[in-house]
Amino acid sequence: METVTSEITTRELRSQLSDVLGRAMYAGERIGITRHGRLAAVVVSVEDLEALEEFEMTRDVAAYDEAKAEDDGTRISHADLVADLDA
Repeated sequence: METVTSEITTRELRSQLSDVLGRAMYAGERIGITRHGRLAAVVVSVEDLEALEEFEMTRDVAAYDEAKAEDDGTRISHADLVADLDA
């Protein structure tokens, strides 16, 4: 899967915004927007954004599950934490 299928400068984007949006919406392109020669942003379809958000949620849940599994139940009070930090 390609991350960016094409690139366009911010200057070009000003005059081609409608075309860029259409390419992202209907052709599924991921159009990189460059500024001063560097990739600054990417225009993607709503479907791509939703897939990214789903991936991030799945990853977050997996990280939570892993942290929970590693939790040994040990807790420290706020007062003890402050005392440890001051020591």
